[in-house]
Amino acid sequence: MAKLLTVFGATGNQGRSVINTILADPVLSKEFKIRGITRDVSKPDAKALADKGVEIVSADMTSIPSLEQALSGSHSVFLVTTPTFTENSDLELTQGKNVADAAKRAGVQHLIFSSLLNVSGSTSGRLKNVPHFDHKAQVEQYIRDLGIPATFVLPGYFMSNYVFLGMLRKGEDGVYTLAYPVNEGSQFPLVDIEADLGKYVATALKSPSKTQGSRILAATDYYTPTRILKEFEEVTGHKTRFIQIDHETYKSFMPGYVGLEMLENHLFIEEPGYYLGQSLKDSLDLLTDAGFKPTTWKEFVESHKGAFA
Repeated sequence: MAKLLTVFGATGNQGRSVINTILADPVLSKEFKIRGITRDVSKPDAKALADKGVEIVSADMTSIPSLEQALSGSHSVFLVTTPTFTENSDLELTQGKNVADAAKRAGVQHLIFSSLLNVSGSTSGRLKNVPHFDHKAQVEQYIRDLGIPATFVLPGYFMSNYVFLGMLRKGEDGVYTLAYPVNEGSQFPLVDIEADLGKYVATALKSPSKTQGSRILAATDYYTPTRILKEFEEVTGHKTRFIQIDHETYKSFMPGYVGLEMLENHLFIEEPGYYLGQSLKDSLDLLTDAGFKPTTWKEFVESHKGAFA
């Protein structure tokens, strides 16, 4: 009898990646049936998943009883929490803890959480305004403290930011500019979040004895801004430039608190580093052993060349 895998954020980039990867895998698709959690079960993306055989349900992440019902019968759970990008909001932290409590009560045997590092703690308070990292790190610690069998997948910097958030901007002179508040040697661990996040989660599901209690770093490689632009040029033929901008200018690109949070997020990447300088080798070896290959930046640009036509 197939085990139940419950996936939060089923219609978002991460949850959809998990679902599509499991459905496409000849082993996992037979081992697991899937329940997808989403806020609006009537939207087209949810209906598209239902057409693929996914059970679609809604849940109130502020209500543990609602979450217990949503998790009923679940063997494994993939959890991704959504940041608010607003000052002094603990909503993401609260919702993550609520799911952990519900998973504990429901007897979930494997909780896979999309986590990140604690920026404030890692920098001894130098950078204290990156709650979309810190709250995930705090949820991870809460899960560990509860003693739930768990694997923690830490996504890298999204390749899609360069396309869909316009971080590579074409100027009037036809040159694509990448502007960051960090130096050109800073190391960005890149991930094609929609194509690849599911591969790392599937790896955890295939090898729970190897991954439970540990972190999987979900990134294909470390890329400097210089390498990002060089490989972009090689694929598209477009000219590029990198500009290191001052902190105040960078903050002005985004409204209010978001500007400060994104600034400190990038300063963390510069020093001490997104993954604190950890090698990606062990995580990539796990991925290879499970039969998966991560998408490179060049491959991502090639598949999205139309956006830069």
